[in-house]
Formats: sequence, C-alpha cells, structure tokens
Amino acid sequence: MGDVDRNGMPRARVRTRGAPLVPLSQIAASPVARLKTGIGELDRVLGGGLVPGSLVLLGGSPGIGKSTLTNMALGNIAGAGHKTLYVSGEESAEQVRLRAERLSPSALEVPVLAETDLGAVLEAIASHGPSVCVIDSVQTLRCSELSGAPGSVGQVREVAARIMDLAKARSIAVVLVGHVTKDGALAGPRVLEHLVDCVLQFEGERERPYRELRALKNRFGSTNEAGLFEMRQGGLVEVLDASARFVAEATRAPGSVVLAAMEGSRPLLVEVQALVAPSELEQPRRVVSGLDRNRLALVLAILGRHGGISLGSHPPYDVFVNVVGGVRVDEPGVDLAIALAVASAAREVALSAQLGESNPNGRQAGPGRRASAEDAPCACFGELGLTGELRWVGHPERRLAEATRHGLAGIVAPVGSGREAREAPTLRHALALVLPAGRNRPASLAA
Repeated sequence: MGDVDRNGMPRARVRTRGAPLVPLSQIAASPVARLKTGIGELDRVLGGGLVPGSLVLLGGSPGIGKSTLTNMALGNIAGAGHKTLYVSGEESAEQVRLRAERLSPSALEVPVLAETDLGAVLEAIASHGPSVCVIDSVQTLRCSELSGAPGSVGQVREVAARIMDLAKARSIAVVLVGHVTKDGALAGPRVLEHLVDCVLQFEGERERPYRELRALKNRFGSTNEAGLFEMRQGGLVEVLDASARFVAEATRAPGSVVLAAMEGSRPLLVEVQALVAPSELEQPRRVVSGLDRNRLALVLAILGRHGGISLGSHPPYDVFVNVVGGVRVDEPGVDLAIALAVASAAREVALSAQLGESNPNGRQAGPGRRASAEDAPCACFGELGLTGELRWVGHPERRLAEATRHGLAGIVAPVGSGREAREAPTLRHALALVLPAGRNRPASLAA
C-alpha cells in the first residue's frame, strides 16, 4: 500500500539525485552577444538585436511588409560578414529576388531556399550553418512524419519544436514569419507563442505609409518598445522623428487635438480627430480607428456625466474618432485627447492653446511662447477616472519636453505633471481651459 495513494493511484517517486541548488546571487550572468540587424527601430524593439539561438515570431497582415523587413535585416547582417539564409515557403526564389532588387545590394547576396518540406529545410540549415535564418512562413512547412495539412495545429507545433531544437543546438537566431487571423491576432496554436523567445507584431494599414512594430513578448528585452516605419518604393524607412510630421499636418480645426503619447520609452506626438454628426439611426454609431472602441464608449460616458456633453439621445449623435496617420494608441493617456476632441467637434469650436490662464489648482502656466489656436494646435494627455477626475500618467516630463521641442505650449495635463503644463484636476476643468463656453454650441449639447 505504500506505493499507491488513497485513490489507488501509483505514487510519484521523488528522485534525490540531480544538480545542486545554487542561489541566484552566486550565478554569474554573462552579457549576451547580440547580432545587429542594421535597422535601428527593429534592434530597439528586440532589445538591442537578435540573440544567437533565439526564436522570434513576426506576425502581421498580408502585404504589411513582413518579408520586406526580414529581407532588409538579412541583407544588412550579410553585409556585416555573417552567414544568413532565407527560407521561402510561399514564394519562389525568383519572386524573392524581385523584392530584394528594391533593397540594398547586400540583400541580393542572401542565399534563398524555396522549400516546404521540414526535413529538407532542417538539413539545409544544418549544412549551411547560418548565424540568422528567416522562415517565411512557419505555417507553410510540413513534417512528413505527421498527417494533416501544413498550417494545422499539429504541424505548426511540430515544425516549431524541431526548428527550436536545431536553433538552440547550433546557436542560430531564427525568425519565424507567421500569419494572422481576421481579428489581427497571431494564427496557429497558442503554444507557438509560448515556445518562441520573442513575439513581434507588425501593424498598419496597407493604404497608409506608416507601419508600427511592437513586442508582445520578449525574453531578452522590454515589451514596452515600439518602432515606426514608413513604406516607400525602396522598402521600409525608419521614421526617426514622426512627431514633427504629425504636428505639421495637424489641422487645428474643431475636433482636432494633439496627443503627447508614449510608445515604449519614446514620446510621440499624434493628432486625434473627432467628428460628431446627427444620427439617422436609432442606435447611434461609434466608429474608431487607431483606438480601442471600448475606450471610446467609456470616455463618452464620462464626458456626458462629468463634462456636460451628452451624445447619446434626444437627438442621437454619431461619433467618429481617428488617430491620424494609421498609428495605433493603446495607452490610458489618450482618454483626455478623446474627450477634448469630441467636445470640440460637438461644440464646433477649435480648442484654445493659449498660455497665461490660471490653473484650477492656483498655479500659473509655465514660461513659453504665447501661442494661439491659429499657429499652434492644442496638446494634452491624461487618464480619466470614472468620477471625472484627471489622473496622472507615466513620463509626463518626457511628454512635455517632446511637445515643447515641437513648438507646442500650454499642454493640458493632470495635476503634478510639471510647471510647463496647464494642470487640471478634473475633466470639467480641462474643458474650461481649452473650450470657450457659449460659442457656436448646439442647444442640444448645452452643459
């Protein structure tokens, strides 16, 4: 009876032999030697470059630029003297060459293998011994020992596991290009995301030039970083100062406001636009682009309850909110920008960016050039609480510095953000700072 438990099941035997237990303080942490891809935005999102022996999963919509990005990275790595390999399961070698001709000359020096059989791919990787290998895409490879079509759950799991074993044994950095679903999530079994070391999401709209690279998981770096690219005729180009372009294109019209956002550790100024129009539907529409639709619903409820601007009924109003340029913002600091843009569009009055007004907490706005709505757009950031308070968000000093560097003054921000900001403790105070009362305001939207 000693070998079974009370349920009659065999007891698990505890092995006493094994490696000795060592405290973390006594373990030597050697620095990781990374391979630079030559693309600054990609290296920053990866945490400094590719780690030998790591698996990186790169996902994105069809035509977004995943193959172009990986071709550029392999070309730069090959130009630096490292061996590379590009495995294409979706395109022929001729098609890969046509795309590489638009890129740097070193991109044409990358060896390419057009193959979908996993055994042949593993044999080529082992014999060639590259430092970096790109497999485009993991859903097209098939293990002949398993039944099922390429891309099925069993096939993807087995393909990724065998590639990982070879990559770890030979210290090869492997980039797996993956498909996405209609909702934008990575396709395939969830175990694939747990298996790899890094998951990158390449986002954007094919009709727009801007692309955004985000890290959803990174065992060798931060997941708070984001890279911005622009698609041009010669491939992807890094956007080093996107704030200048977005601020220059800001309309400064009713319904427009500049958001001082944070993309990882980098501040970014983007324009948020809103349009409010009478609805012909019993259930008014709420349409967003670049934002979470649930976030808009939450802000509209706060705006109606604590800002005095109700858009739900009598009569109903359609609300459209867009982040200009195809950029997506997922941080809580966007709340105030949504509220101010919608309020400005509803009252048909441009937001005021003037300095010199007293803050609600008694402090004066900081020094700076006096600006008006005609020559500088209004900028803001802040999270809204359900009781109407304006809550502090991270890195206010970096947001303010970025806005000041691009000529914006009188940024509306939560209390405690800094002397350069026009601080407001509540949404109602923020509206009073930038939205003149009683001008061009529809009677149905009266506070």
